[in-house]
Amino acid sequence: MAGGNNVARMSPRQRMINLMYIVLTAMLALNVSSDVLNGFSQVQEGLHRTNTNMSSKNDIQFRYLSDLNASNPTKVGPWFKKGMEVHETSDRIFNEIEALKVEIARQADGPKADPLNLVNQDDLEAASVVMLNPTSGKGKTLRGKVDAYRAFIGSQIADPEKRKAVNEMLSTTVKAPAGTVGPYTWETKMFDNMPAIAAITLLTKLQNDIRQAENEALSNIITNVDIGDVRVNELNAYVIPNSNMIIRGGKYSAHIVLAAIDTTQRPTIYVNGSKLNNPKGLYEFVPGAIGTHDFSGYIEVARGDGSVDKRPFKSSYTVIEPMATISPTMMNVLYAGINNPISISVPGVPMNAVQATMTNGTLTRNGDVWVAHPGKVGTEAVISVSAQLEGRTQQVGSMTFRVRKLPDPTPYLAVRDGNGNITHYKGMPRRISKAALMAADRLGAALDDDLLNVNYSVVSFSTYFYDSMGNAIPEVSNGASFSSRQKEQFKRLKPGKTFFITNVKAKGPDGITRDISPMEVGLN
Repeated sequence: MAGGNNVARMSPRQRMINLMYIVLTAMLALNVSSDVLNGFSQVQEGLHRTNTNMSSKNDIQFRYLSDLNASNPTKVGPWFKKGMEVHETSDRIFNEIEALKVEIARQADGPKADPLNLVNQDDLEAASVVMLNPTSGKGKTLRGKVDAYRAFIGSQIADPEKRKAVNEMLSTTVKAPAGTVGPYTWETKMFDNMPAIAAITLLTKLQNDIRQAENEALSNIITNVDIGDVRVNELNAYVIPNSNMIIRGGKYSAHIVLAAIDTTQRPTIYVNGSKLNNPKGLYEFVPGAIGTHDFSGYIEVARGDGSVDKRPFKSSYTVIEPMATISPTMMNVLYAGINNPISISVPGVPMNAVQATMTNGTLTRNGDVWVAHPGKVGTEAVISVSAQLEGRTQQVGSMTFRVRKLPDPTPYLAVRDGNGNITHYKGMPRRISKAALMAADRLGAALDDDLLNVNYSVVSFSTYFYDSMGNAIPEVSNGASFSSRQKEQFKRLKPGKTFFITNVKAKGPDGITRDISPMEVGLN
C-alpha cells in the first residue's frame, strides 16, 4: 500500500482493497503458524517414542552388565561400577529435564497440564517464564548440568570419533545471530520467545541426546569387559623362563602357563611327574651341573562340561660358568669432564687376568679400580671386558653407558656452625647469623649430593639488597670473592633481613662455564 500523501489521494474502494489484502496476509501467517505448531507436536511425539525405546535399550544393557558382574564380580566389578555411575547420572539429568517440561506445560495450560497433549501450544511466555527467570536461573543451571554431563560421559567413551560426536551432540556453544547486541547464551536461543510446544520439543530432543550418549558409554564399558575375556580356538602349554642362561649357583625361574587361560581359573601343573604347588605356575629350583638340561610335564584344565583337558609341554635350560660383571659405582651413566670409578670383575678369574677397553673415552686401571674418562657428551660409551681363560683371551661381557655433562652445581657460603665446624649454607629457609656472614669471604659452588661430589670455580656473581623504599641495590663481586661494596652492604643489614645472590657463573672440571640458580640469604 502506498504511503505518505498517496493514502489521502486513494479512493475509498482502493483503501478497502488494501485493507482486505492486509487481513488476508495476517490470516495466511496464522495458518502457517498453526502448521508449524502441529509439526512440532508430531516431532515431540516421535521423540518421546524414541526416548522410550532408547531407555528400554539402555536398561537391557545395564541389566546385562549387572548379570556379568553377578557371575564374575572379580573381573567385571570395576566396569559394573562405571556402568552404574553412567546409568544413574543419565537418569538423573533425564528426569530433571522431564520436570522442566512439566513445569513449562503447567505454565501454559494450568496445574493439570500434560506435556504430551499441550493445549496452548503457541504460548510464547511459558518457556521464558520458567527457563529465563533471572531469579531461579533454571536455564543457566540446566546449561551447567549439560556441560558437566558432557564432560563426564565423554570420559567413559574410548573411541575418539564417537567421543567427538557425543561432545558435538551435547554442545551448549551457540553463535549469536547477526545484529545481536549483548551476550547470547544457549538458554536464550532455546527458550527466548519460543512457543511452549517448541520449547518442550527441544527439551525432549535433549533427553534423546542424553540417552544416545548413555548408550555409547554403556556399549564401550561392555566392550571393555569382553576384551578382558580371552577367546581362542587353540590352547597350548608354554614354559616361560626368566632366562635360559644360568650362572652356576644361581636360581632357575620359569612360568608354566596355558596360553589364553583365565587368571581366575588356575590349571593343575605337573613337572617330571610331580605336581607343582605354586598357584601362579612359577617353577623354581637351583640347578647343579653345567650344560643343557631338559624337563617336561603337562597341564590339566577343566572344560566347561566338567571333563579335563591335558596339554603336554617340554623345555630346557642351560647352566654356564659365571660371566663378567660391570657396574658403575655412581650411576648407570658416565659424566664428562671427571673421573668415573668403575668396578670390573669376572667371578672365578683373578684380577690380573682381566682386561677392559672403552669407546668414546679412556679407561685406566689403578690396582683393582678402573677409572673411566668419557669423551663426547650424548654419545654412548661401551666398556668391553676380556679375560685370560685356559691360556687364551676370551670376550666375557660388555656394557653400554650414556655420557652426560655434569649437572649444574648449587651455590653456597662456607660458614661455621655452633660447634665450629664448616658447613655449606645454601640459602633460605635456613638463616645464619650476621657474624657468620661477615666471616664468609667468598661464594662457592659444588655438587655435594653424596652421589656426585664435584667442586666448581665461581667466576662472578651479583648481590641485590633492598633499601627501606623497596629499591633494589645491585653490587658486583670481585670474582668469587665479595667486593668491598658488598661487604659494606653486609654491615648495614639488620637482623631478620634478606638479600639475593644472583647472576652466578661457575666453571666446572669439564671446562664449561654455566649460569646457576640464585640463592636467598637470610639473617637471624
